[in-house]
Amino acid sequence: MKIITATFIIITVFSANILAQPSYFGSTGQQPKVVIGLIVENMRPDYIQRYWNKFGNDGFKKLYTQGAVHTNINMTQHIQSYATGTATLFTGVHPSVHGIVGKTWYDRFRSNETDCTEDDYYFTVGADTEWGNASARKLLSNTITDNLKVFTRGKALVFSAAMNRETAIFAAGHSADGAYWLDPESGKMISSSFFVNTFPEWVINFNNENYPEMYSARNWVTLLPETGYTESVTDDYLLEKGYFGKYNTFPHKLGQYTRLAENLNPLKTTPYANLIIKDFAISLLENEPVGEDDITDFITFVFSSMDYENGSFGPVSIEMQDTYMHMDKYIGELIAFIENKFGKNNVMFFLTSNTSASYPVDYLKEEFKLPVDNFSPENAIALLTSFLNITYGQDKWIEYYDDAQIYLDHELLKKRNISLEDIRNETSDFINQFEGVQLSITEDLTGRGSAPFGLLSTMLQSYFKNRSGDILYVLKEGWQPSYKYKKINYTDQSHIPLVFYGSVLQPQIINEKNNAIDILPTLCEILQIPYPDKCQGSSINFKK
Repeated sequence: MKIITATFIIITVFSANILAQPSYFGSTGQQPKVVIGLIVENMRPDYIQRYWNKFGNDGFKKLYTQGAVHTNINMTQHIQSYATGTATLFTGVHPSVHGIVGKTWYDRFRSNETDCTEDDYYFTVGADTEWGNASARKLLSNTITDNLKVFTRGKALVFSAAMNRETAIFAAGHSADGAYWLDPESGKMISSSFFVNTFPEWVINFNNENYPEMYSARNWVTLLPETGYTESVTDDYLLEKGYFGKYNTFPHKLGQYTRLAENLNPLKTTPYANLIIKDFAISLLENEPVGEDDITDFITFVFSSMDYENGSFGPVSIEMQDTYMHMDKYIGELIAFIENKFGKNNVMFFLTSNTSASYPVDYLKEEFKLPVDNFSPENAIALLTSFLNITYGQDKWIEYYDDAQIYLDHELLKKRNISLEDIRNETSDFINQFEGVQLSITEDLTGRGSAPFGLLSTMLQSYFKNRSGDILYVLKEGWQPSYKYKKINYTDQSHIPLVFYGSVLQPQIINEKNNAIDILPTLCEILQIPYPDKCQGSSINFKK
């Protein structure tokens, strides 16, 4: 009886201490009324250091001097894409759990490539195109915004806005009040019936201004005189491929580029895309009832860093620096508007990225003699096909491939009575022989293996049954896939920025190593809501 009583006292005292202990996110433990996520796609953390002296005082400098800055956080996953990265950021789990193994993957049941957000059950709201036929249903884990919705019984408001559909949807989660993205056909900011049934009048009014059409008719010119971009290579740098493989100097004629592309996608690669997001963000905050009660609302705005043209110019181009010069201005204006509207003590911002960015192969090879090159998946698959035909007979053994995975035809193998395990091993061994391949492994290993560190760990954490391929491979550092007729936004870099700015945290620098999955539990601490059940990360250890 004494033991039971003593145990009860210990538990009671321990529980009371937990309840009485103030959160280290502010002395009062009071959560912010509004959380603003600023996500910058393809952002290297060293852009801040490189362009620091050219930034103003109200954008990046304000965040980095007055915020809690994390210098050592990584996004470790097999395929680095804005879709996968956003899913990881907002669920706090690896792709092996949330299921978004890439922007696209091969659907064996339907025998075709599937997009991670495409969903014909839902329809476009805001335009007469199919770019809104999408949902978050293929995201198989709850996001922090879903958790916030459940915890507040649906009272918290959740919105997102981005250039890219996948980023907007995964930042919003399954339960958001609105997710908006640019339709490259109509030039309108649109949504899906998955999120909204009646398109808001304020978005209609915003679209009536025709900003994308207006900006796409302009030239992209530098914010500063070109001689002022001393942190970058010259504008006519020989190794820059440029738009369409030839237009690599200012001014960039967007009207010509959009006509050549036959859509508005080139606009997404310019500062005008971020200007549209900034103006849309302000319009959203002016028209939706955000921050009007004591329930924390969660809003995410996503900016682009040249989007899919990263590899055409690279991190040391004037185009990249000018993009960040403009973005610094827009973020400063957005912060000022938000703090003025809601009060500085009522808002918490966080800045991070869903992907990093690599230097172009030619730049690393020619300027610094690094042992890197381009890897051609098309050539590799052609050679692999010949090998399999010689080994197993003439047939179409490979059902699908991309720049990191190979899918074998399981039905054909059954029909021909060929061991799936044997052909997987033969295929993996063959791929491992290519000079640019660091490691190739089979689904058998990814499905049942475990490894705490290194490349194998990254691949295991990214494997998802029935979505990932039979063979997964990783290229050596600095190597990049290259296709004849397809442009991809590839990076092998995992280091991303992270800054928390607001009254709940004091300015500080954190150097301890963390993973991108740790951002979500940290946000849960700030919002004082429970972690999602499957959360794999741990809260970052900030100073009180």
